[in-house]
Amino acid sequence: MERHASLLSRSSSHDSAHRKPEPLLPLREIPSSGRLRFRSILGHCLYRRVFIWVIVSLVLGSIALLYSPDISVPGVVSYGKTKLSPTQQDAGHTIVVVTPDASGEGGSDRGKTDPHDSAESTTQHDDAKAKAGDDGAAVKSEVTDEEDNAFKDMPWLIFKHLDGYFHGLRALVHKSNHIPEYPNKTGQAPFPKPSINVHVPKPHPYNPYQHATGVKPCYLDQERRIPAPDIYAYTGLPQHMPDPVLGSYDLLGIRDDICFDRFGRYGPYGLGYSKIRGGVGVGDETENAGSEAVWAKTGQINYNRIDWSKAQERCSAENGHRLLQVDEETEELPSSKQDRVGKKGRVALVARCYQGFKWTEMVILNFRAMVTELALKSGGEYTVHILLHVRDDSLPIWADDVTTQRLLDSEIPAEFHGMVTLWNEPQMKLFYPGNFGDPLDNPSGTGVHGVYRSAHLALQVFATQHPEYEHFWNWEMDMRVMGNYYEILDRIGHWADKQPRRQLWERSSRYYVPEFHGSWQNFTRQVQRDTELSDQVSVFGPVLFPGRQPLRHEQWGGEVLPDSCSFGRDRAQCGVGEAADLITLNPIFDTDASGWVFSEDVTGYDNPSSSQPPRKSSIVTAARLSRRLLLSMHEEVWRYRHTMFSEMFPPTVALHHGLKAVYAPHPIYLDRAWQPLGSAVETAFNSGENNSTSGANSPFDMKNEHIHKGSSWYYHSEFSGLLWRRWLGYAQMDGRGSHGGRGGQGTRRGGKAEESLASSSGRLCLRSMLLHPIKHERPSD
Repeated sequence: MERHASLLSRSSSHDSAHRKPEPLLPLREIPSSGRLRFRSILGHCLYRRVFIWVIVSLVLGSIALLYSPDISVPGVVSYGKTKLSPTQQDAGHTIVVVTPDASGEGGSDRGKTDPHDSAESTTQHDDAKAKAGDDGAAVKSEVTDEEDNAFKDMPWLIFKHLDGYFHGLRALVHKSNHIPEYPNKTGQAPFPKPSINVHVPKPHPYNPYQHATGVKPCYLDQERRIPAPDIYAYTGLPQHMPDPVLGSYDLLGIRDDICFDRFGRYGPYGLGYSKIRGGVGVGDETENAGSEAVWAKTGQINYNRIDWSKAQERCSAENGHRLLQVDEETEELPSSKQDRVGKKGRVALVARCYQGFKWTEMVILNFRAMVTELALKSGGEYTVHILLHVRDDSLPIWADDVTTQRLLDSEIPAEFHGMVTLWNEPQMKLFYPGNFGDPLDNPSGTGVHGVYRSAHLALQVFATQHPEYEHFWNWEMDMRVMGNYYEILDRIGHWADKQPRRQLWERSSRYYVPEFHGSWQNFTRQVQRDTELSDQVSVFGPVLFPGRQPLRHEQWGGEVLPDSCSFGRDRAQCGVGEAADLITLNPIFDTDASGWVFSEDVTGYDNPSSSQPPRKSSIVTAARLSRRLLLSMHEEVWRYRHTMFSEMFPPTVALHHGLKAVYAPHPIYLDRAWQPLGSAVETAFNSGENNSTSGANSPFDMKNEHIHKGSSWYYHSEFSGLLWRRWLGYAQMDGRGSHGGRGGQGTRRGGKAEESLASSSGRLCLRSMLLHPIKHERPSD
């Protein structure tokens, strides 16, 4: 049975001269400027007959609706099929859909208008994606047919904006007493404002590290006087803060019963005090009641003379006894289990920077947090690097040390100089020479060695030069971790390593929606059911196709599958405990017929019998890649001159050569109350073939991508930046858009004045989450 979320018409009591066009209304529903008087209607015979027929029709229609609850309503926006969750399917349940009104909720708010629900503002893509166009409807002075059609295609705009994200420290409650604004299962809507506590609670040091014995503490300075500081968290959550809609804390083992304010998160690294005292000189202009608690133990640390590269080197050296070391003869890490017992493999986080990047105060704080939490507090398990793209090809950075130092001085804060590795595109042409041929398609119009189409090349070269690392996190400068870096990346890594290979590609092609799928076990059963019904062969091990070329390890008889996948072993345990070669932060989808704009940016795979190889992709290049995968990619490029678009090449090489690839369903939040619970989100985000993100009608199709604008994690999300700036304590318009609001609409909210009011719940406190993209900190930037 099909159910529909509906966009109901709205009435207006304002005179037409003062009425603003309402973009959510189809043109046919916008009241005309002229009005007939009620007396005139009754006084004219034609009008009288029409009026009587209208009344009779309304009465008959009401009776029909009462006795036919499943009747469809003409002229409303249809969201598509409402899906039954796996649990409901097994139980034989049906879903009763409460059709949302114009405000996004049923009941008392019917007829009210939401000031945010104007036309969706267009956010120009970071680079060549803008050339392919943006599917959001532009803000205009009047409603057009194009806008009307756009909103029919974006019915989620009818859903209510969530306000619970913006409750603060004085509204904290214990997790057991927390009632999320969304998903809302109470039947109460809207919620009243939460109770306000008189005093701001005290934060506590947060320690997510699960170290074995033998870890030596690490210090910021060579004299070992300044230990790596803790960050601070608050027990509990602001009442009615929404829960994540995609992904799960419990599944990955990340705590969700605590929250972080700006001072607990970044105060230990210099937020809230002056540059003279060693801080960054911002934060103290925002509301800061009780912030001094984060400096009670360490004082305000002076960061003016800290060298983060040397601090990392000292830390890994002092903890070398517990870390895998490169064999001097083979120049590789040991491969035997015996040599690896009791040792931790090392991980590099490689932040991708570029010449001309603006290092704001918050970017500096973010890097201090990364090094402290990943490298120093972990006892050297991680090392943070900066891979700097030198855009000016005329600079003799390989020939002149003075030029290199001048470049560093102008581009990178002094405290991070030692972490930098330089590269440029001419260097990539030297590493990967020869004729690569023409791509099947090149939407960006850039060169095959360019950073936009082949960002992986520089990381591949970096991996060849750093055999000490088993894995490399490819990281972007506009991403933030709200919480502790180590907790999120470590838990994601451990979870991915535990995943079995059986139907792993199929699971990784779907968003996990707990309100729809239920438990992870239900989700895996649903994936198995979808796969069986699709008559598609489940991917397992290397994929054979015309034109596939072997790698050296295959030619030498090397095995890609672990012992747990050997003949006679339990197939369900195949891959369990095997380190993932690729961990992505968005689903890994089949690009064929997906509508993704770069799906055919494929170079070097020409074959008379096959126009295209099988391909996978994951939007956003942020991922954890094994050195094994990066060396496989490296060989594909230098040996066969194979390459693909940046987001497509790593998962495709993993697919072709049977490496372990996993999508980690980390918590992702939405800015609106999508209805019906679970099924509306599942329908939109797993809209591709067989309830996945792959193939036809993929959510990554250009016509569908707009659904991600209201999420906390996607390359063109608008919600992530809004949430970030409000959390930092800056006032802005409370709708979405590059500066908050759409076309100047919405209400100016947040900031010091509002957060300092006695009636306010105070500054924001948010759970651990990944945010992307963050393009600026202050609304005025």
